[in-house]
Amino acid sequence: MTEQSSNFLRTIIDNDLKAGLHTKIVTRFPPEPNGYLHIGHAKAICVNFGLAQEFQGETNLRFDDTNPEKEEQSYIDAIEEDIRWLGFTWQAPVKFTSDYFDQLHAWAVHLIEQGKAYVCDLNAEQLRSARGSLTEPGQDSPFRSRSVAENLELFAQMKDGAFDEGRCSLRAKIDMASPNLNMRDPIIYRIRKVEHHQTGNKWCIYPSYDFAHGQGDALEGVTHSLCSLEFEDHRPLYNWFLDQLPVPSRPRQVEFARLNLNYTITSKRKLKKLVDEQVVDGWDDPRMPTISGMRRRGVSPAAIRHFIDASGISRAVGTVVDLGMLEASIRDDLNDNAPRAMAVMNPLRVVLTNLPEGHQEILSMAAHPNKPELGERDVPLSRELWIDRDDFNLDSSLSRKKFKRLVPGDYVRLRGAYIIKAESFSQDADGQISEIQATVVADSVGNNIDGIKPRGVIQWVSAEHGLPATVRVYDRLFNHPTPDKGDNDFMSFINPDSLSILTDCIVEPSLKTAAPEASFQFEREGYFVVDRFDSTDDALVFNKTIGLRDVWQR
Repeated sequence: MTEQSSNFLRTIIDNDLKAGLHTKIVTRFPPEPNGYLHIGHAKAICVNFGLAQEFQGETNLRFDDTNPEKEEQSYIDAIEEDIRWLGFTWQAPVKFTSDYFDQLHAWAVHLIEQGKAYVCDLNAEQLRSARGSLTEPGQDSPFRSRSVAENLELFAQMKDGAFDEGRCSLRAKIDMASPNLNMRDPIIYRIRKVEHHQTGNKWCIYPSYDFAHGQGDALEGVTHSLCSLEFEDHRPLYNWFLDQLPVPSRPRQVEFARLNLNYTITSKRKLKKLVDEQVVDGWDDPRMPTISGMRRRGVSPAAIRHFIDASGISRAVGTVVDLGMLEASIRDDLNDNAPRAMAVMNPLRVVLTNLPEGHQEILSMAAHPNKPELGERDVPLSRELWIDRDDFNLDSSLSRKKFKRLVPGDYVRLRGAYIIKAESFSQDADGQISEIQATVVADSVGNNIDGIKPRGVIQWVSAEHGLPATVRVYDRLFNHPTPDKGDNDFMSFINPDSLSILTDCIVEPSLKTAAPEASFQFEREGYFVVDRFDSTDDALVFNKTIGLRDVWQR
């Protein structure tokens, strides 16, 4: 978050500090370890960590591990890595809601002793039916009047594993007629006979998020519990628990609008379906809106942080940000920072007939046209080259305005090198162009030649020195702006052209030592990144991050 941006959260924190309510700001980021983080989580990370940094405070990373059936250590590891990669650090050590299970259990007993919680035998369907609606009050459970002693005994039996899952639950005793459905005797504890990734088999009852959330904040001294707007209706319950329990501090919950992007889904359940049904190649597939997927696609942390800041923080409900805005941040970042290189996606051989056999010369080209500090790269030129097949057209009558590349009998400049003229060409048995014979215009490297005006500039790679590469060309995963809105089946809007794999590409030899996750602008093609997992010195693999221009606008 930049110092120039302004939002209501910053104002709240600033006012609380000026009023002397706190001497240090403490925020928290509490992900559930049941999947990978996505672009929506990136906003929550930037908000919580960014504001704490700005006010010289700290942020806790606390895993909300109250649902062990869906949680895995691999998700915990991925979440920690994503946060570090985005450029943030948390107040050590990493925390877990399960760290507080003993205290939460003691506080549940406290509520029972105060007559504010009871064991309820209604099953899930009966609970839903008795809850009422927005226009009708709920109905008291027939077990609401159990004595304190009976509730203590039953809750102890729940803890000891005496009951099957679903047999009963512990509910807060609040108000079944409340206009806020969250206050209608919400569940505090459920029976879950599942081994926990942190506590093993110690527990067979687990607290609800609503019960654990505020108490975890209070135990950690969190001053500002910054949540997305869907938790606004939960705030009265958050505060109710704090009011009833002897908590050591009093956090304040404040809500802000979540990040909604068109052409994107951010439901972890739906993202998991894409993974499980192998629509994508894992959570870090470069088409996924996960942080790890964007990283593998070549998006930088700086681009994500800039986008989050530019999209703003508000309480406006239902605001949808155009995916093009994120793509523009990515493109601007890469344009400023990505070194240049040449790659040929669909190779066509060119023989420079007026150069001798074995000819080789080294041309020096800037790594970046606007960043001399990045230095230069050596690019070898030989008698035989590769150009892109799309850069040659048999129709020599095409005007220069319509086709600014190579045609028989005309000139084009090789990027950073000579002007060449296509003299003739060869075709295979199927009529496909197999080779172009061209001549070099002497002394034309870096020079204009009187009487010769090239049609345009094309990229090229030495046939002798070029490196084979696989290029994965990615596009948007969905071809509908709201793939999961309403009754839409998001799976029906998968873009069939979201991935194409080019296996015969040739790249310039300077890329042989490119490090994993290094990004480049391939001249006239777009921005590409060395795949962090699959690319090797002997088998280069590049992922397309984004094109040079926004083709979706058209």
